[in-house]
Amino acid sequence: MNTINEIAARLTSLCTGHKFVDAYVELFSEHAESIDPVYKNEPLKGLAGLIDREKNFLGSTEVHEVRISDAIFAGNYFSVVISMDFTRQGQERKKLEELAVYKVENGKIISQQFFIG
Repeated sequence: MNTINEIAARLTSLCTGHKFVDAYVELFSEHAESIDPVYKNEPLKGLAGLIDREKNFLGSTEVHEVRISDAIFAGNYFSVVISMDFTRQGQERKKLEELAVYKVENGKIISQQFFIG
């Protein structure tokens, strides 16, 4: 079983390597939930939906750089700051910084929530 520290380190490694879909496949529960202000904070439930949404985003986006802070931990939760430099098709290059909070149970991420700064 993966510890929360191992999960946070692996998530950071995969995301900074632009392997976002791999992160979902490897680290998230089949029943994971995501809350994202980009999608009006409407919860999206289920790993398949999370992967589809990520593939759609990546299909229309060139990611230039991803930086992730060291994780902080509290019980079954960890949080990181994600800084992303990207260009969406038909839009100007953009830099985004967000706080990401993850909940882990039974060695898998069961929820994620993003707060855009």
